[in-house]
Amino acid sequence: AAEPWPENAALYQQLKEEQILLSDNASSLAVQAFLQMCNLPVRVICRANAEYMSPSGKVPFIHVGNQVVSELGPIVQFVKAKGHSLSDGLDEVQKAEMKAYMELVNNMLLTAELYLQWCDDVTVEEITHPRYGSPYPWPLNRILSYQKQWEVRRKMKAIGWAGKTLEQVLEDVDQCCHALSQRLGTQPYFFNKQPTELDALVFGHLFTILTTQLITDELSEKVKNYSNLTAFCRRIEQQYFEGHEKDCSTIAARSSKRSLLR
Repeated sequence: AAEPWPENAALYQQLKEEQILLSDNASSLAVQAFLQMCNLPVRVICRANAEYMSPSGKVPFIHVGNQVVSELGPIVQFVKAKGHSLSDGLDEVQKAEMKAYMELVNNMLLTAELYLQWCDDVTVEEITHPRYGSPYPWPLNRILSYQKQWEVRRKMKAIGWAGKTLEQVLEDVDQCCHALSQRLGTQPYFFNKQPTELDALVFGHLFTILTTQLITDELSEKVKNYSNLTAFCRRIEQQYFEGHEKDCSTIAARSSKRSLLR
């Protein structure tokens, strides 16, 4: 039997309006979508130091009872242990396929978001450094930003992305979107009628890419080329977020350009 879900469950992320970056916003939105799909209420709390409060150093993280769990994968496992799952109806082959597509999204979309934020010099200077360091006084704001940039660039080097051009990264995004578009087809969700963790993850990243103002629209244009993916984002926004907004989780009144429905 499903354990009761506490009413005071909270999800922590960075400050919405002035601090949070594309990749963290996407990850936070994916977890929010997953919990909405499970019909588990959560209050979104924005903290300037959310990244440092997280047990893994990554956002978002949830605080449920006396448990603190960060990132989508571990949160899915935690929620499953409490008796709530979106993928119980899938057979073993479908579960393996779902995991493969989730890996694809994390390896391509999330990595591309991090690359854009921390390796594209114009974006770094005009968006990333000012936003990432915004809660802190000078020179701490610059020190923390450079520290994070060094950390991400080291990771990019380790996975072979450091030498990529922006055009190559955008091509990777396009290939990922093409694969997702092919898998979705004309279905409402990736595995037909019911959403799974994959739907939550894809929505988090694609919706954030579509609605975040960057230096250019090149990234969002890659997603817009696939009408079934944009329709998928609109469908989830309408079904799971319209009328559910709380605290700083408001999707329709984002710090970014717009809701998809406008």
